[in-house]
Amino acid sequence: MANVFIDNNPTPERLAELGVSKWPTWTKEVSVFPFEFNARETAYILEGECTLTPTDGSAPINFKAGDLLVFPAGLEVTWEVKKTLKKHYKHG
Repeated sequence: MANVFIDNNPTPERLAELGVSKWPTWTKEVSVFPFEFNARETAYILEGECTLTPTDGSAPINFKAGDLLVFPAGLEVTWEVKKTLKKHYKHG
């Protein structure tokens, strides 16, 4: 089962506490592709809309701009980027 944490409305204080604005950014155009999270990743979605479908048969995970997510290491998914994605991210 995919064990992804999603905070749909993190406070500005929480984002500042995590140091999100100093994390690297990653952008991806509309696309579909397989992916495995090799390390735990925390991500804050700046723009876009996506669905991740775990390969283990767990329910798809939908997220959008404004969401804060934590993906566990070893999670295998298919990304469906529905609107161009831009995110801050941190591994570990």
